[in-house]
Amino acid sequence: MSYKIRTYGDPVLKSKAAAVENVDGKVIRLVEDMFDTLVDSGNGIALAAPQIGVQKQVVVWDLDDEPLAIINPEIVEGDGEWVFDEGCLSIPGLYVEMLRPKQVLVRGVSLNGEIIEIEADELEARMFQHEIDHLNGVLMFDRLEGDQRREALREYRRIEEQAATDAAAAQRGGILRRLRAE
Repeated sequence: MSYKIRTYGDPVLKSKAAAVENVDGKVIRLVEDMFDTLVDSGNGIALAAPQIGVQKQVVVWDLDDEPLAIINPEIVEGDGEWVFDEGCLSIPGLYVEMLRPKQVLVRGVSLNGEIIEIEADELEARMFQHEIDHLNGVLMFDRLEGDQRREALREYRRIEEQAATDAAAAQRGGILRRLRAE
């Protein structure tokens, strides 16, 4: 089952997700639904459970056509610096240059209930940092300061306004087509 991805302004995105106590059938089903939602998003590489309104510490990702999941992930170590344009399914259309550690060591639980560690670099490291931020109620805007934050918020408002204008125009077009067909 695919869920609607929650977007900026939804209060669920600002809340800290609860740790998963047991990896059971409900968690497995959640992971499956999150993969469906990620695929349906069309352009995402990862998804955190709060982005679909579920306040659990679950992350799924697919960087190399190998869908994976981690439960209760945490960053144990980070090293280096890497600047990259970062986007977010919950802030559609916006990409912001962000500085984050280049490498991270992530610890969590597999779907088999075993403790796992993942050494990640560059894009994969950024993905983990971004998704773990979601689990802690932190969005990209929260990582920005001053002029960069103001400009990102202004650009996102512009993107939202354009999307609303486009949706209204599409709706008017559909109404006109139906009227002409009658």
